Amino acid sequence: MADDSVSRRRWLAAVGATGAAGLAGCTGGDGGQSTTTTTASDETDGGMTETTAKTTEQANVSGNVKIGVLQPTSGDLKYYGQQSLWGFYSGLAYKGDTDPITGSSTGTHTVSVGDTEYELVVRDTQFAADKAQSLATDLVKNEEVDMLFGCASSSAANRVIKTVVKQAQVPYMVGPAASADITANSETCGNLVFRASENTAMDARSGGKYVANQTDVSKVYLFGADYSFGKAVVNNYEQVLKDEGVEIVGKKFVPQGHSEWKGLLDKAKNAGAEGIVGGFTVATLPKLFTSFLNGNYDYRVFGGFATRITNAIVGQTLQKALGKPLTKEKLQGTKLGPFTTRYHWNQYDNEINNQFVDTYTSAYGVVPDLFTSGTFTAASAIAQAVSESGSTEGADIASALRGMTVTDTPKGKNGYTFQQYNNQARSSMTVANPVPTTDEWAGNWKAAIMPSEPLATIGAKEATIPKDSDQMNCSL
Repeated sequence: MADDSVSRRRWLAAVGATGAAGLAGCTGGDGGQSTTTTTASDETDGGMTETTAKTTEQANVSGNVKIGVLQPTSGDLKYYGQQSLWGFYSGLAYKGDTDPITGSSTGTHTVSVGDTEYELVVRDTQFAADKAQSLATDLVKNEEVDMLFGCASSSAANRVIKTVVKQAQVPYMVGPAASADITANSETCGNLVFRASENTAMDARSGGKYVANQTDVSKVYLFGADYSFGKAVVNNYEQVLKDEGVEIVGKKFVPQGHSEWKGLLDKAKNAGAEGIVGGFTVATLPKLFTSFLNGNYDYRVFGGFATRITNAIVGQTLQKALGKPLTKEKLQGTKLGPFTTRYHWNQYDNEINNQFVDTYTSAYGVVPDLFTSGTFTAASAIAQAVSESGSTEGADIASALRGMTVTDTPKGKNGYTFQQYNNQARSSMTVANPVPTTDEWAGNWKAAIMPSEPLATIGAKEATIPKDSDQMNCSL
């Protein structure tokens, strides 16, 4: 611990010596502070919590934990940041037996879990790596946070790790940034870098194996966005599908927002593809799906089940192409799916998830979405680490997180476990088809299609890159 403290002090001194030029973008913009306080009862999870590594007494710890929170809360992808915040707020609220913070404003918000006060200093990354770096620097240097949480962009998370986390030796809970490399590459993984959120390798290892073993697809063309997330999707699917005996007949990376899809989809058809994978966000997926539906291609599209905003756009496209109302039979004819889901509200039936769905829907007017289980678990894990360690110090929280099985998660009790070899939490995954949104969920999902009941649940161990894999280049 002494070495870490010295390193951090030296880093802070070096940053201070750079002056204002070295912190361009750290002042203004996100500096206006709004404050929200939520207070819970003094009772926390009492008794014993069993983890894979240890069984520890839960303690009600008096003190303050200051967390710098980095999420996009403006721009085209602000919903990514919103649902990430809402999941995190819901996790702390569950641990504190209180209502979650509402809204997604920047500023300082506080939540009490027993005698521990969590001070959340929220900043808007605008989904940009440069912005995330400057904000993280400011949070560590000027706000003196105990730890960092966030980044929806994998590029932003990578930048924060390399330039702030490893330099300042400050614990960082990544999420929901999903590139598998974050916790599998030696340049970014580390003993202070944790992630509860699911990643692209988990998508591929669950969805890819399902497609290879449960469908008649034997030849696949891979498409991905030309940056860290898209490359991670393609690379992980390529590895998994090859291992399962599926032939990769081509792969292509395109810029985010690419809209000219007919030629590329024709190329996949001419290559003999029986299925394609699309590693994209909402900036690209709707145009791909539109071209696919209008082109009458005879191959299947699979990959990850997207967030509500993508499903809303794709649902509208399907209604135009197939007519209203959508039916299961119409959707089956499109050859869209099956899709892996990291989490959606209707994939897990347990007491914690049921309460999570109720409180989240009441607070935010929508059901929990793709990123929310991972960020709920991130908050739950931090609160558990404080309780188990009996400390509010960042280094002690990090020590308690290593190897932890998280007790309270939307995937059930003990639903996530941080692997000791890379600090990535493993959890189960599901595979589902798109189906018409039922009347029960229409008002709070606000998209014409939703995930079906799970076609399959893939266990946490099977969905995770193992320690001895060629893809795992992390050793803590």
